[in-house]
Amino acid sequence: MSFFLPKLTTKKDIDEVIKAVAEKVLVLRFGRDDDSVCLQLDEIVSDFNNKTSDQKMLFVHNFSPLVLLQLSKTAHDLSNMASIYIVDVDKAPIYTRYFDISYIPSTVFFFNGQHMKVDYGSPDHTKFVGSFKTKQDFIDLIEVIYRGAMRGKMIVQSPIDPQNIPKYDLLYHGI
Repeated sequence: MSFFLPKLTTKKDIDEVIKAVAEKVLVLRFGRDDDSVCLQLDEIVSDFNNKTSDQKMLFVHNFSPLVLLQLSKTAHDLSNMASIYIVDVDKAPIYTRYFDISYIPSTVFFFNGQHMKVDYGSPDHTKFVGSFKTKQDFIDLIEVIYRGAMRGKMIVQSPIDPQNIPKYDLLYHGI
């Protein structure tokens, strides 16, 4: 098992993965490698929040390998249903604009080349904005997307508790 998830750096790479991943949910995690919010995933969030300020400083410096390990474990758990890739927003500006990635991290889902939408109870159904509170929330979401897609649905209802979904305001520029 690899401790690093594959990274997509060009539009061509992203296009190829979207076309190539079949009968699985494709997860594209948009963010930055050096952004601490992007690194707060799964159980690591609770571990980080329970530390003292001195421990947090040490924890942040050693954060990246732990996050990649957690994501990699989740990717392994979901390997029959999903393929997970990391996309740096600065290296893929075309898709960053296309999916309107204004908050990071943002996670976009596909199934057989089709963009999957999820009703999170927010105005934007095209992506999950923020970090998942628990590993189980992420796993449950992938399962619901997978089962819905297998039934031909392009939009599914989120199984995540609304309290665990980050809240944000959509800003429309130039309207």
